[in-house]
Amino acid sequence: GALVLGAVQFTDESATPVAQRVARPEPQAVLVSAPPVSFAGVAWRDYHGVLLPHAADGPRESGDGPAFGFARSPRGALLAAVHIVVRAHALWGPRVFEPTIRNQVIGPDTAALLEATQRSYDRHRGDRPYGEALGRAYMVVEGFRWLGYSPRSATLDLVTAGPGDSNVTVRAAIRVQVRWENGDWRVVAPPGGSWGGSAVSIASADGYGRFPRGGGG
Repeated sequence: GALVLGAVQFTDESATPVAQRVARPEPQAVLVSAPPVSFAGVAWRDYHGVLLPHAADGPRESGDGPAFGFARSPRGALLAAVHIVVRAHALWGPRVFEPTIRNQVIGPDTAALLEATQRSYDRHRGDRPYGEALGRAYMVVEGFRWLGYSPRSATLDLVTAGPGDSNVTVRAAIRVQVRWENGDWRVVAPPGGSWGGSAVSIASADGYGRFPRGGGG
């Protein structure tokens, strides 16, 4: 199975996620700018099967729990989007997704996102003790594309890839908005509290900026 953010369904008691096709989001009016981002000094560390980037721009604190402390820079905004979106997922259990969503996700749909994530976790926990993670992910964060950036707000598409049916690689681009609030970048909850509504299936990562080395570039 595969975890493709914004495109996940669980098919059995083993809670192995399987990628599915997702709907194209409505176009959004954004300021188009593509600030350069250097990946010099970025280290890729395993997070339950997903390699995540770490740099001087953040996160300052991470480990198995929430990741926070990102620089007010384009690279800080990008790193925040990757870390927060990945951690706001039912797969890791409430010890990760609850504080991530409560403290690092903002906007009117935050409560809906937390409720939906909790329901997903409860539905697929099976006989695991409450709080335990549902398993590892089989996903690569491949790339990104800016739709707009300022020191106060940024919007970008993140590309993730994982094995789908018949070992065919399935990719999704998920639209993520981050805002600088209370001294850190925070992710704006997706419309309706569902990442699926902000994602679109794509055939390849062509046209997107590629993450180097650990991120699949």
